[in-house]
Amino acid sequence: MSLLGDRPLGFVAREAVRPSNWVALARMPSRYPRFLDGARRYFTPAGTYPYRCEIRTPLGTVAPELHSQHDMITVNEIFCREDYRVNAGAEVVVDIGSNIGISALYFLTRSAATRLWLYEPVPQNVERLRGNLRRFEGRWRLDQSAVADREGEEVFSIEPSGRYGGLGATHSESIRVRVRHIDGVLAEVLQAESRIDVLKLDAEGVEARTLAAASPELLSRVRLIFAEDITGEIEPPPGFAGSRRASVLRLANRAAS
Repeated sequence: MSLLGDRPLGFVAREAVRPSNWVALARMPSRYPRFLDGARRYFTPAGTYPYRCEIRTPLGTVAPELHSQHDMITVNEIFCREDYRVNAGAEVVVDIGSNIGISALYFLTRSAATRLWLYEPVPQNVERLRGNLRRFEGRWRLDQSAVADREGEEVFSIEPSGRYGGLGATHSESIRVRVRHIDGVLAEVLQAESRIDVLKLDAEGVEARTLAAASPELLSRVRLIFAEDITGEIEPPPGFAGSRRASVLRLANRAAS
């Protein structure tokens, strides 16, 4: 039986010794009302999909619809390992690479005052995201676009689970998507908001280039950045201090702390 979404054994071995993963395991009973089912689906491909995964949150129980074990892995990383851990004071969140809305659901359930700006280019993911966030209508807005270090229209590669893909990636299927420059996105949000409390960047391989292309002046109005950084190539922008949880780099604005 495959484990953790058919991850290589070397990857599984490395993850097994990370303290953050043991913390996530300890949190599972408090996060999942159906703990044994949640753990089984996380560790193995058992169970049928679509599946409504019940999760306890500060605003009550939510139940996003998941479509594969890969989605269950995402839920565990975000709600149990807390890769994007924030407090209730994070009121303005920019979520780049929103996928089916699991990270957005985490941010929305930290506080009833949180507002989200979402960016996701894949139509299938957008449809699923809308369903998963329907309960929170009025607190989020969605732009069906990719975000990078450039502007235009480009080929975006996708694969069946919907969890992976991206600009320049090579998967079995591809679509053409609108691409927005990171500065245009930040400027758009900052025209409506006085600040950005959280910028989450999961752009499937172009995170380093995207963050490097962002205007320092715009970033100075961002308090906290979470960036997927599997290869460890992201350089913290000037004025930001970095720390890491698994593959996610946390960058805190020193001036805002």
